[in-house]
Amino acid sequence: MRKLFAALAFGLLAACGGGGGGSSGGGGGQSPQAPPTAPEAARLLVQATFGSTEATIQQVQNQGINGWLNGQISVPLGTTHQAYVDAAIAANGSADANNFYQTWWRAAIQNEDQLRQRTAFALSQIFVISINDPTIDARGLASYYDILNRDAFGNFRTLLEDVTLHPMMGRYLTFLANQKEDAAGTRTPDENYAREVMQLMTIGLVELNNDGTPRLNGSSQQIPTYTPADIAGLAKVFTGLSWYHPSPTNNTFFGGSANADRNVTPMIFYPNFHSTSEKVFLGTTIAASSTVDAAGDLRIALDRLYNHPNTGPFISQRLIQQFVTSNPSPAYVGRVATVFNNNGSGVRGDMAAVVRAVLTDPEARNMAAVSSVDFGKLREPVIRVTNWARAFAATSQTGNYLITSTSANTSLSQSPMTSPSVFNFWRPGFTPPATTQLGQRSLVAPEFQVIDEVTAAAYINVMQDWINNGIGQTPPGGAGRDVRTGYTAELTLVDNPQGLVDRMNSLLFYGQMTSTLQARLVTAINAVTIPAANGSNQAQIDAARLNRAKTAVFMSMVSPEYLVQR
Repeated sequence: MRKLFAALAFGLLAACGGGGGGSSGGGGGQSPQAPPTAPEAARLLVQATFGSTEATIQQVQNQGINGWLNGQISVPLGTTHQAYVDAAIAANGSADANNFYQTWWRAAIQNEDQLRQRTAFALSQIFVISINDPTIDARGLASYYDILNRDAFGNFRTLLEDVTLHPMMGRYLTFLANQKEDAAGTRTPDENYAREVMQLMTIGLVELNNDGTPRLNGSSQQIPTYTPADIAGLAKVFTGLSWYHPSPTNNTFFGGSANADRNVTPMIFYPNFHSTSEKVFLGTTIAASSTVDAAGDLRIALDRLYNHPNTGPFISQRLIQQFVTSNPSPAYVGRVATVFNNNGSGVRGDMAAVVRAVLTDPEARNMAAVSSVDFGKLREPVIRVTNWARAFAATSQTGNYLITSTSANTSLSQSPMTSPSVFNFWRPGFTPPATTQLGQRSLVAPEFQVIDEVTAAAYINVMQDWINNGIGQTPPGGAGRDVRTGYTAELTLVDNPQGLVDRMNSLLFYGQMTSTLQARLVTAINAVTIPAANGSNQAQIDAARLNRAKTAVFMSMVSPEYLVQR
């Protein structure tokens, strides 16, 4: 078994770094305006949602790619995560991380606004906070995630300000109750957020061309985007921000007389604690003043980050990596960044237009990319499970999706909003060791940062368990796991192994499963013998038929072909 687990890990590296075309649905890329084939529709859904279903594949075929995207963008916001957590508090007197996981899984699996949900999840890995931090509570976390949902198709400038002012970001990056420098020079403003909002959320570490490639100086060296002096200057802007209170005082600045909604209400400025000295950052100067203008200082700072020429290519590349491929070409990044800079109507930072550009780009839609050695990404562990739940119609027995943490390396090594640091679960620039095909080609593969023999084995083990028995806790007074499926549609095909494999191919592989894997799955399905009926063994027959269906799902979902999204 140890060799099997090691083989899976190395097989993943080979599948991501090597070729391998599909057996059906190939051909060149189609215009997003042309009616998509079923494989083309399914492939869009793999990139843009938490998993395709028969119904959504048909929906994309009927509406066309642009029609489906426009429809998804126009779906109004539904019930908020905060409302779910508030209901849990009302019922139980408190809430914890499990309540957030429940509302997140419910939305990811069953919500109709799949593109918004998927975009918010992508944003949550750029604008990172984590409930691993003991200062982050479930209600505040739910409120924070709600702004990612709300702003997913709005303007980037609005998103940046909403993130900045949210008290959970203030706590996570330690600038809530950040004080101005003192006259004696013994206290300086906290620089944590000033540094990370540049490095991770807007402009990155080095100056970029519009296509995401580094700009070089005369000696062919990369040019840093900021210096320690820029961090120090920007940090002064983020002073005087602290807890919301309808009657703010010095006491409430430091957390006294806590308002019941302070974890979910934007932070406010306290003039007594905001720096009025000169602030110099990124070529911008806010002059010293005897008058406190905290809101004005913040506006100038966020406008500078928003309008910085790096922001378009930096955010565009991160979103392409989240949705489509780990190693987009400079041309792909440049096309999306151009849309960030101007949506065609003179608007900068139109997130709906940017997401649409990411997903309709010729490189994203070209079916020939499934055989490219440079194209694709490893599917995130959490998304593999939502794929399973959506494809095979898993439902929650309670309606509450009683799923707890899946972060352990003996599970998925990932849970929503539970990253180990502000740098997310994995670094966007991570390259596997030079002994691998990816390393030899100097390709980045962010999600591979959590792949080793332990996590490869864990994924096989947990998926075998969850496919067989469902996932989540046993409901109080109930029997069996909360989130499970009976594989109803699959059971109709167990007497036709190739038909069952075709269904796996459609739902999980967007029609690109190789003939080799298809043959192996047919063999595995046929190896499950269905007893002949003798009038008294129907239970054994039903169990064998169900085992055939589960075998098809399991063998598909642990294959490198599935795990590497093309």
